[in-house]
Amino acid sequence: MEDEKEAKLINKLIDRINEIASISDYRPPVKKQYCNLARRLKLLTPMFEEIKESKEPLSDDVLINLVSFDDSLNQALDSLRFGSIGSKIYLALERERIMTTFYEVTSNLEQALDGLLSEKLDISDEVKEQVELVVTQFRRAKGRVDAPDEELYEDLISLYNSSNDTAIDPVVLKRVAEKLHLMKLDDLTQESVAITEMVSATDEDSDERIEKMCNLLKKIKDFVQTENPDLGTSAGEKNLSSGCAGQTSADGSPKSLVIPDDFRCPISLELMKDPVIVSTGQTYERSCIEKWIGAGHNTCPKTQQSLQNSSLTPNYVLRSLIAQWCEANGVELPRRSSSSNPSKTASACSAAERSKIDELLRKLHSGNPDDQRSAAGEIRLLAKRNADNRVAIAEAGAIPLLVELLSTLDSRTQEHAVTALLNLSICDDNKGSIINSGAVPGIVHVLKKGSMEARENAAATLFSLSVVDENKVTIGALGAIPPLVMLLSEGTQRGKKDAATALFNLCIYQGNKGKAVRAGIIPTLMRLLTDTGGGMLDEALAILAILASHTEGKAAIGSADALPVLVDVIANGSPRNKENAAAVLVHLCSGDPTYLASAQELGIMSHLLEMTQNGTDRGKRKAQQLLDRINRLLEQQKQAQAQAQAHAQVEAQGHAPDTAED
Repeated sequence: MEDEKEAKLINKLIDRINEIASISDYRPPVKKQYCNLARRLKLLTPMFEEIKESKEPLSDDVLINLVSFDDSLNQALDSLRFGSIGSKIYLALERERIMTTFYEVTSNLEQALDGLLSEKLDISDEVKEQVELVVTQFRRAKGRVDAPDEELYEDLISLYNSSNDTAIDPVVLKRVAEKLHLMKLDDLTQESVAITEMVSATDEDSDERIEKMCNLLKKIKDFVQTENPDLGTSAGEKNLSSGCAGQTSADGSPKSLVIPDDFRCPISLELMKDPVIVSTGQTYERSCIEKWIGAGHNTCPKTQQSLQNSSLTPNYVLRSLIAQWCEANGVELPRRSSSSNPSKTASACSAAERSKIDELLRKLHSGNPDDQRSAAGEIRLLAKRNADNRVAIAEAGAIPLLVELLSTLDSRTQEHAVTALLNLSICDDNKGSIINSGAVPGIVHVLKKGSMEARENAAATLFSLSVVDENKVTIGALGAIPPLVMLLSEGTQRGKKDAATALFNLCIYQGNKGKAVRAGIIPTLMRLLTDTGGGMLDEALAILAILASHTEGKAAIGSADALPVLVDVIANGSPRNKENAAAVLVHLCSGDPTYLASAQELGIMSHLLEMTQNGTDRGKRKAQQLLDRINRLLEQQKQAQAQAQAHAQVEAQGHAPDTAED
C-alpha cells in the first residue's frame, strides 16, 4: 500500500483489534455477548493484514467503509474495555441500555464489513470466506437478543433503592452476590476499585447514583463478610478488607466485625489509611479524593458543595481513633501509601502479575515499534486498574522506558505512553520518579504535537504531577504553560477542562503567573467567560482570580475590557463565581479609581450589598472591600465637588463687575 493515509488507517484498525485481543476477561452481566464480539473481531486481522500488503490502491467506496468500520470499532473497544474492568453492579443495573448500544455497534460493524465485501478487495478466498462468516454471525447476533436476568435486575433495584438496612432480605443479598460473582473478598475489592474508577470519571450529575451504588456494594460486602468471616484472600488484602482477623466469640468461633461507617472512605468504602479533610469539612481517604480532584471535579463528592480550594488537611484525630479501633479488635493497622509514609509502599501484586509486567517491559526494551505500541497500551490499562499495579510497574522500571516513547513518531504509541504515565502518577511515590526521569519535556512535546486525546492526557498528567509544590516550578520552567494555554483555547471540552485544571494549579506558584499572561491566557479566558454555552465559566473565573494578583495579570485583565463581564457575573452568577469575580475586581480596582467609578456606574452597588448578605464567606469579604472603596471614592468625589463649587463661588465673587456711579 503506497498511500500514507491509507496505510495509517489500516495500521490503526489492526492496532485496535490487537487491543481488543489483549483484553483477558469480561464481567458476568455481559460476559457471553462481549466474548463473542471480541472473538469475531479477532478473526478480521488477516483481512486487514492482506489489505496492508496489497499493491492495489483502495477505492473511495472502500475507504468510506473502512472509516465507518474504524468509528464503530472505537465504540466497540470502549464498550469492551468497560465490560472487562467496569463495575458489575453498574453493568447489571444498566444492562438494557448497555446492550442496546452493544447491538447498535454490532449492526454498524456488520454494515461496514458488508460494504467492504461488496467491493473488489485484493484478499485471498480463504480470508474472504472467514470475513463472510463473521458478517453472518453479526447478523445472527442482531436477531438473537438474549433475555436479561429479570430476577437479578429486580433484586438489584430493590437493594439500590432501599434506605432501611434492617428490611433487606438476606436471601436477596445472597442471590445477587452469587450471580455477580461477589462472594470472595478479591472480587469485592475489584468491584470497589471499579466503582472508584467510575467516581473519578463521572460528571457531577451522576454522583448521587454512584453513591447509591457504593452503598449497595457495602450491603453486599457486609453480608458476605458476616456470612463467611473466613473468606479466602491475599495477605495484602486480608488485614485491610476483612477487618476481623483474630477475633473470636465466647465459644471460640470466629467473630465477624463490621468496620464503623465513620472509618470508611465515602468513595472506596474501605477502612481509611490516611484520612484527610477537604474544605467542606468532609473526610476521605487521601488517594481517593486526590483522584477525584485530579479528574477535574471541584465539588465535595458527598455533599456536592463547591471546594473552595484543593488543600487536604490530615485528620489526625480520626487516624488515631482508627488506630485504637484496630488495636482493640486485633486488626493490623493499614499502612499509609502516601509520600508521608517513611517507608515506600511495596506492591502486593501476584507472581503472575509481576511476570506479565516483566514481559511487557521486555517489549518496551525491544525496539520493535509494534511490540512497544502493544506493551505501552497494556501498561496503560494495568496502571489504570489498581494501586498495586501502579507500584509494581514503577518498581519494575517502566517509567524511563515510557518517557522515551513520548518522542516517538507513532501517535498511538505516544498516546499510550503519556496515558500510562498519567495513570502511574496517581500514586504519590511515582510522581517524583516521573519528574526525575526527565518526563516533563516529553510530556510538553506531546502537549504540542500529539493527537487530541494525547494532548488532553498530557495536560491531565501535568496537573497530577503539579500537586507537589516543587514540581510546579519545574513544569513551568520547562515550557508547559504556552501549550496548555493553546489547548485551553482550541481543545475539546474535556481538553479545555484538563488544561484549565493544570493551569490553575501551576499558577498557584507566583513565578508561573507571568508566563501564563505572556502566553496569551487572558484573551482566551475572556472568550470562555463570554461563551454562554461553553461550560467553562467556573474554571475561567478561578484562573482569573489567581492571575489578578500579579502585576502583568492585572494589566492584561484591565486591557481586556473585563469590567462589564465581571459586574454581570456578580449580578447573575453562582455564589462561587460571584466570589471569584469580586476577587478579580478587588485587585483590578486597587489604586485605580477609574475602575471603581465605572463599576459604580454599571450598577454594581446593589449586587455587592446582596453579596454581603448571602454570598460565600470569602465573597462577603470581597464584596465589603469593594463597597468600602466605592463609598470612599464617592465621599472623595463629594468633597472634591464641594471644594470645586466653593472655589467657583470665590472666583465668581472676585471677578464681579464694579457698579458705575452717576
